[in-house]
Formats: sequence, structure tokens, C-alpha cells
Amino acid sequence: PDYDNHKQVSFFSDPEVGLKVVVAIHDLTLGPALGGCRMWDYQSEEDALKDVLRLSKGMTYKAALAGVELGGGKSVVIGNPNLLKSPRLMHAMGRVINSFKGDYITGPDIGTGVEDMTEIFKTSKYVIGVAEEKGGMGDPSPSTAKGVFQSIRAGLNHRFGSPDLSGVKVAVQGLGHVGFNLCNFLHQEGASLVVTDIDNNKMAIADQKFGAQQVSAQDIYEIEADVYAPCAFGAVINDETLEKFKVKIIAGGANNQLAESKHGLACKQLGITYLLDYVSNGGGLIRVAVEWYKEGEDRLEEKVEGIYDTCCDILKRADQEDIPTNIAADKIADDRIAKKRNSLVS
Repeated sequence: PDYDNHKQVSFFSDPEVGLKVVVAIHDLTLGPALGGCRMWDYQSEEDALKDVLRLSKGMTYKAALAGVELGGGKSVVIGNPNLLKSPRLMHAMGRVINSFKGDYITGPDIGTGVEDMTEIFKTSKYVIGVAEEKGGMGDPSPSTAKGVFQSIRAGLNHRFGSPDLSGVKVAVQGLGHVGFNLCNFLHQEGASLVVTDIDNNKMAIADQKFGAQQVSAQDIYEIEADVYAPCAFGAVINDETLEKFKVKIIAGGANNQLAESKHGLACKQLGITYLLDYVSNGGGLIRVAVEWYKEGEDRLEEKVEGIYDTCCDILKRADQEDIPTNIAADKIADDRIAKKRNSLVS
């Protein structure tokens, strides 16, 4: 069901190092497909396939709205990263990436990081998120967090007529690299924070640094707040959670936040302003695109801050056409891809 005329879906196995990976290339219209290498202990190959299909398609739309010359792709390695990950496995992953001859570029994702990308770099040049001492720009998560921060500001401006965060209450779900950096941006601008994470130590640090209120993983959905910022896994906007939400805006760093497209309409009907995940978290992609095309730090900051304007455009179109924001964003992305495709044909 998640297949969307993907250009290529490939399965690879290297039993000697324990590598089982699915690579999906969704679209190459705007440029080579870029998407991170996720490593997760999937319950089945079907679950891994569903994830990589959804994520690669999301990368196509994310790239279109981020204004970068990249297409959409993704790779998912099946296995527990704490048990199976090794330099040899990453070297094998580099050889897998080489088989696409530049059509697929990888980077860090859930279960992988800068160290892993640096290992992949030993066998493949088609990788970003490499350590700075090896010529890369390192961890892209600060830029991802800054993009989410800009999307929250756009949501506040749309709902309240001002992007000011002073006194705004934000519930942040997930304190990984993106969630924690987001908390830092929000705290600096005077926001009040409620946080949750499966790691109690991370919550304690957020309490100490930002004065954040700590709640359980289940209670975060029922917090009365101005903004809910999901920064962990996807599908957190679903039939069950929509009955619990007491927020006005949803904007976060997690991918595929809507369990189904219909939940975008449900947000609209409930009066919740939903800022699209693949737009909000586009800062990381912008950073790695700048790294890949060697554009420099000045262009990085300018493009990430531009996420605010992109979000405002989506909200304006959604209002004008009386449609959910996810449909408005998809339309804008489709328009950009179609325009580029037509120019290539002509």
C-alpha cells in the first residue's frame, strides 16, 4: 500500500557481516536521491519495507519543499544497532551504496550516527554527515531542530498573530539530538517546556538545564499546551491520540507523524494547526545538501531560516483552499516536482 511508483526498491544481504538492508529510491527528478541509513530491529521484513517506502517518499517531498536539488531515497538496515553494528557492516553498506552509481546518497538516521557515516566513507563517497575532520559537516540534528523551531514560530504567528515564544508552553516528545537541541532553542526564547523520553536521565538533564516538567510517555498526549512537538517515532497522530490532544499546534522533528493521511483532516476539524513533519524537519536535509554541494555555512543558515516562510505559505494555501495542511504541502511539492519534470522534458 505504501508503494508509490518508486523508481527502485532493492534488497541486499551480506551474511558474513550480518547486513540485511532495503534501499528505496522514490524519485530522481530534482536530483540524486538522498536519505539516511536507519538501523532498527524490525519485527519483520514487511515492516522494514513499509518503513523504507514511506520514508523515501517523504524525502522526495521534503527535498521539494526545502528547495534543494535532491530526490528522495532511504535505506533501512534490519537488526539491533547495539548488537549487530560494526565497522565491517558499515563498510559493506558503503559497497551497497556504490552499486547505485551516485543515484543514492546516504547519511545518519535513527540507529546510526556520524561515526557510522565516517566508516561508510571509507568504502563509498556517496555519504554525508561525515565527521568534520574528514571533510564533512558532522551531525545535522542542530539544523533539524532549528527548522522545527522555525515551524513552531510560523504556527504561532498563524494562530496568535505573533511568532513570539515568551510564555508559550511546548510539550516535547523525545530528547534525542533533535529534541534536546529544540528544547535549547525554545528555552532561549522564553518558552515553558514539558518533556518526555524513555531515558529518565535525559529528562533529568532537561529539567536541570531548562526547568522542564517531566511526564511519562503516555501522559505527554494529554498535556494541555500551546504546542506539541513530536521528536521521536512516527504515527503519533492517530485515532487514539487525537481524542487526547489538548494543544493548538503540532510541529515536531519526527518523520511520518500522521498514522494515515486522513488524520491531517482530523487535525483541521479539531482546530489543531498541524505543521508538516517533512517541512518542519527539513533543516537536517538542507544541512546535508549544503555539505554535498559544498555551498558554505552562510547559505545553510539562510535556507534553514527559510522554513518559516515555507510553513507560512503552506498555512496560507490551506486556508485559501479550505484543505488540511498535509494536502496543501503535498500540492506545493507536487507542483515543484512537476515543473522540474516538465522543464527536463522540454
